Amino acid sequence: MKIEVRKPTKQELEKIKAERWGIWEKEVSEFPWEYDEKETCLLLEGEVTVTHAGGSVKFGKGDFVVFPKGLECTWKITKPVRKYYKFG
Repeated sequence: MKIEVRKPTKQELEKIKAERWGIWEKEVSEFPWEYDEKETCLLLEGEVTVTHAGGSVKFGKGDFVVFPKGLECTWKITKPVRKYYKFG
């Protein structure tokens, strides 16, 4: 399974849409996670490395990230995270 990490392509439009999503915050930590459905998020702050069977991906402030449904992984937050997110 592939995690998509990129900068917003239509930067202003994607940021405006993301502002309607929920906000999630988490302190420096490490924990397992499984995605029951696709998640799309835009990081406002922080730095994260997500490790899964296919390898690891690092992302941070300003990144637009898409996690596929069914992904099993471990989140390692190295700088506190604040992000807009939506499921589905």
